[in-house]
Amino acid sequence: MIEVNGMAHVIISVSNWQACREFYTQLLPFLGLTQTFDGDEMIYYVGARTALGVSKCAPEFEHERFRQNSIGLHHLCFRARNNADVDAVHEFLISIGTPIVHAPEIGEWAPGYYSVLFEDPIGTRLEVNHVPGKGVLADDAAFNAGEHYR
Repeated sequence: MIEVNGMAHVIISVSNWQACREFYTQLLPFLGLTQTFDGDEMIYYVGARTALGVSKCAPEFEHERFRQNSIGLHHLCFRARNNADVDAVHEFLISIGTPIVHAPEIGEWAPGYYSVLFEDPIGTRLEVNHVPGKGVLADDAAFNAGEHYR
């Protein structure tokens, strides 16, 4: 057995490339990530011990939207350093016209869990949260039971 040292990167494929590209090139720098690659079919950002790539989907999927609870990605969540940062992200999202699923609120997943949930231009669910302290959810019985994915 080994113990991994975090997650190196996540790459998501998107339809509606121009709209998604514009969205992520605004959002990711606001979250403190730096663009390290800018190509015709992919952008890549690194920062805060993580990396996110956004790539253009294959042509046959160009007219599809994200479907939460389908096969693959459920949602992505960025961890904020405090509740004020979650609020700042919410205000930023409003300023760029992003669909908000829920405004900043206290959640039940862990004591003090505070998050904003929103969607990119094709409906991919994204979240920014803050959990006080270490924010370790793995010890939470509800988390282990999968109840937070209702």
